[in-house]
Amino acid sequence: MPLELSVDLTTLAILVAVAFIAGFIDAIAGGGGLLTTPALLTAGLPPHLVLGTNKLSSTFGSATASLAFYRRKLFRPQQWQRALWGTLAGALLGAAVAQYLPAEWLNKMLPVIVFGCGLYLLFGGTPKAPLDSDAPIAKRWQLPQGLTLGFYDGVAGPGTGAFWTVSSLLLYPLDLVRASGVARSMNFVSNIAALTVFIYSGQVDWLIGLSMGLAVMAGAFFGARSAIGGGAKFIRPVFITVVLGLTVRLAWQHWFGQA
Repeated sequence: MPLELSVDLTTLAILVAVAFIAGFIDAIAGGGGLLTTPALLTAGLPPHLVLGTNKLSSTFGSATASLAFYRRKLFRPQQWQRALWGTLAGALLGAAVAQYLPAEWLNKMLPVIVFGCGLYLLFGGTPKAPLDSDAPIAKRWQLPQGLTLGFYDGVAGPGTGAFWTVSSLLLYPLDLVRASGVARSMNFVSNIAALTVFIYSGQVDWLIGLSMGLAVMAGAFFGARSAIGGGAKFIRPVFITVVLGLTVRLAWQHWFGQA
């Protein structure tokens, strides 16, 4: 676990700037890892440190965004207890087996899955007006949804927010703003769970992670405020743009072998 700055100050400043932008985007639509993971790799961190350090910084952002949605009563934990526990368990398991799981087939399928999420939101008939916040939330699918997406976030992570948003729109009576609140909150749970495993394994660069984390937190604060204030009209185009960018990035990386 590095205790000294492992990059020069210029590189750190660039990483912090990227982290701020990533936090802003991630609070709205997810996909912040599309920016921070390649940035950390380009900075020269070993892959095993990239995953843990990125989890540390992203935890700051997901905590800030989820708190903003909670304070505006756009996410009610008591309605999502099964999903929360499922996400926690799935993320712990996913992070624990990440270094052993053959993921080549999953990596090649990711661009297709993420692109499908974007197409659904582009053409699907998702609610545009806020729905009753007290509308009953079915519990049948919460546990399997949390286990699956929590496990995926522990193993890999790209696109988790998009998967949460779209699957929640499909399964529950939510509008896009509340689905985003669910996604940000569940992201926080899976991030903190996976981070615990990475810390235990000594796979975190603390100085870089904390520096980027503060920047991600600032970006997430402004991003969440923009998402809540702008509603679906603001979230939809940002979400689709991020998903398309994530699709291109994943396809380039996993289909054509480019970093």
